[in-house]
Amino acid sequence: MKHFPVIMLAAVFLSSSAVALAQPTEACVSDFDASADYFPDRLEVSYASGFDIAYFGNYKVITVTDPWVGAADPFEYVLVQCGTPVPDGYDGATIVEVPASTAVSMSSTYVAMFEELGLLDAVVGVDELDFIYSPALRERAEAGLITEIGGGNLVNVEAAIALDPDIIFSYGSGSSDYDAYPVLEQAGLIVALNGDYVEASPLGRSEWLKFIAAFFNAEEQANDLFSQIAEDYTALRDVVGAPEDRPTVMVNGLFGDTWYVAGGQSYIARLIADAGGDYLWADDPSTGGVPLSLEAVVERAQDADIWLNPNFWLSLADGFAEDERYAAFAPFESGNVFNNVAQITDLGGNNYYEAGTLHPERILADMIFIFHPELLPDHALNFYVRLR
Repeated sequence: MKHFPVIMLAAVFLSSSAVALAQPTEACVSDFDASADYFPDRLEVSYASGFDIAYFGNYKVITVTDPWVGAADPFEYVLVQCGTPVPDGYDGATIVEVPASTAVSMSSTYVAMFEELGLLDAVVGVDELDFIYSPALRERAEAGLITEIGGGNLVNVEAAIALDPDIIFSYGSGSSDYDAYPVLEQAGLIVALNGDYVEASPLGRSEWLKFIAAFFNAEEQANDLFSQIAEDYTALRDVVGAPEDRPTVMVNGLFGDTWYVAGGQSYIARLIADAGGDYLWADDPSTGGVPLSLEAVVERAQDADIWLNPNFWLSLADGFAEDERYAAFAPFESGNVFNNVAQITDLGGNNYYEAGTLHPERILADMIFIFHPELLPDHALNFYVRLR
């Protein structure tokens, strides 16, 4: 098996955070030229399947085709350079003047994207601060610069209106019983639906940073940042190659009487495969969670080698207290249970869902070390800990 050079490994983690990120242009156009190209830096979508972007001189059009699983219709956003005319022919689309200067983030998964694009100061509101890990954003909150507006269809519309943000980044499920975006739009606020969570590809999910960047004319920053992430992820995947010895991997735990395992075409399944693991439900064709009974999981996974992401345990004792039957699984007995709780706050913020969403290469490196430690002998786990 190949070994990943220590110098190269260090470069993987330094390069993704050391990109020089300039601030986006804030000036509006004062003398419109119909022949001018107002977006010299352009974004191309290479891995994400849920959105695309096209450029047209003084405006750009983002089409979100998969805001949630099974969405019937796409959502279209026409981003018009400030000081230039709105184009004709986009009835039904959401018109947004760019670059935006203020935004609300309705999901913690967007926070690292704002931060590493150099746009964190633009964030004036979030849904719930308790679930955010970012120390920089929490400092802004302590300084009174962040307002919580809640989530779902019970979102605090009055608080959102008082913020008067240029754009609210939210997500959808297609259900009026849960979604905040219809309520916010009815109040006259501009909402952009981010479908990053639908992506099964780790790099596809990360590439939604370009979606956010487009609203701030931060194309150059996004291109630099994502190209390095993709390069680092690919380099790590290539080091793994096709190992003959692939440890069998099980995931998650019981919620009530149901054990939801990740589908074989899911985000986590892709990471496990790229890290050289043999995911025990790789033959399942779905991209979402698969509901199973404890007995069905025992039948397939009792003798697994590795157990990842077991609910919210911080120790094996937490698992045993939750359900003593977990002790029957081989990785519980052998101590090969790993959870993504290395970077968490007391209130529940978890950097795995912030920086980890943006940087799948860091999750991949953790998994490679867990499955094949000889490939990354000097690696220190980022997001994962071995439960004791």
